[in-house]
Amino acid sequence: MPTYRITVAYDGTDFHGWQRQRASVGRTVQGELEKALARLTGASRVVVEGAGRTDAGVHALGQVASFALEREPAPAELQRSLNGLLPADVRVLAAGCVPEGFHARRAARAKLYSYLLDCGGVPPPQRRRFAGFVPWSLDAPAVHAVAALFLGRRDFAALASSGGSVTTTVRTVTRSEARFEGTTLVYEVEADGFLRKMVRSMVGGLIAAGRGAATVDDLSRALEARDRRTWPAPAPACGLTLVRVAYPMLG
Repeated sequence: MPTYRITVAYDGTDFHGWQRQRASVGRTVQGELEKALARLTGASRVVVEGAGRTDAGVHALGQVASFALEREPAPAELQRSLNGLLPADVRVLAAGCVPEGFHARRAARAKLYSYLLDCGGVPPPQRRRFAGFVPWSLDAPAVHAVAALFLGRRDFAALASSGGSVTTTVRTVTRSEARFEGTTLVYEVEADGFLRKMVRSMVGGLIAAGRGAATVDDLSRALEARDRRTWPAPAPACGLTLVRVAYPMLG
């Protein structure tokens, strides 16, 4: 059976996350893709594996998914057909064939996320789906100092929310950059993997230090303590986007 890899973008606002759930729970991105593939192929079900199980309200510009089909449509035909069947808030940006056994999640080498946070003033209603908001101006040096805390290989248990099924909370963060574009904080973080709500918890730490609710030393000690109860609350899901997933040899 030929195996395909697709790159998917979606507005996560109206989804209950990536992962397929009971029909009564609501729409999921994985569920919509599997529904479209079943209609396209006539199969009872095509199992789609995603690189990241984004939570409800989280968006994607470069989510990657893989699946096997019984027939072998050309990638361009597959992309065009899927986009004709998917709802308007999901689009397949690219499609291609990959070696048999390729698995979008297990083969992923790194993931890049971006978070947008509007700070102070009145939040523009047009941005409510794609940017978080806090009513305070944030101190840039404190925000940058906290972002630097996350770099390297360390145990991020303090940032992990309940409900995950991971065997270890150790991750390697290779990029953790915060910058201000006017009154908007743009945070970009890349790692070999992320825990449930880990990026949103990182942003929660940036906010706490930036507004003076916690010091950089407070947050450094909280990381070392590995206790979720000592870490600030996660930022809202709406500002988070999965930007890119990297794979060895595949880009």
